[in-house]
Amino acid sequence: MIQPLSYIHPAAKIAQNVVIEPFSTIHEDVVIGEGTWIGSNVTIMNGARIGKNVRIFPGAVISGEPQDLKFDGEITTTEIGDNCTIRECVTINRGTKDRYKTTIGKNCLIQAYSHIAHDCFVGDNCIFSNSSTLAGHITVGDYVVLAGMVAVHQFCKIGSHAFVTGGTLVRKDVPPYIKAAREPITYAGINSVGLRRRGYTNEQITEIQNIYRVLFVKYSNLSKALDIVETEFEATEIRDEIIGFVRSSNRGVVKGFGQGKSL
Repeated sequence: MIQPLSYIHPAAKIAQNVVIEPFSTIHEDVVIGEGTWIGSNVTIMNGARIGKNVRIFPGAVISGEPQDLKFDGEITTTEIGDNCTIRECVTINRGTKDRYKTTIGKNCLIQAYSHIAHDCFVGDNCIFSNSSTLAGHITVGDYVVLAGMVAVHQFCKIGSHAFVTGGTLVRKDVPPYIKAAREPITYAGINSVGLRRRGYTNEQITEIQNIYRVLFVKYSNLSKALDIVETEFEATEIRDEIIGFVRSSNRGVVKGFGQGKSL
């Protein structure tokens, strides 16, 4: 299963049915789960914890040292969940003493030339299209889709089921269930196509639409709009998730189209 032209440190912990193609390098403090395939010319560095049935394509560098001048050699990790696909030339850096790890959830597709920096937490079932870039300390929810060449500013948060269109610069937090687009980034409706694919009912999608009409269309004052949503909408898991995300945002959330400056 391990080609003779690859290099695996004797202390690395590799499951018996892992395939490692020629010219790949596996460092010492590495764990790789069953059924994983490592393509040619892949470098997996110290701190990598790779799950089962992961596919890593040629040129990827996993668990490289953070590109952070504050990094002082602390022991940190990169954790990649089961069934992820990591395409050509992707780079994923391990954590710093802020979070001590970078985490990629299960069933994610990270497409070619994407970069995930130190201390990022990425949820399950995410898709990052070609050349998407996450700076450090970013939190991404489940089922998030980043189209090609999206760049996300450090410390931003992207809520679950959000969709960010290609070439967008994300400077503010992106609430769950929405589409974000344009320059500067703004609310562009809800991600109704993605929600229907994942089994959300028409009633739930209508609820999400109505909440965001209040937050981003009807009112320019976000605090007032949040109070209206909290008092006039029935308490549900979806409503509470949206309110909690917006209220807890440290960077502020994206603006509604035509609302002027970012809120």
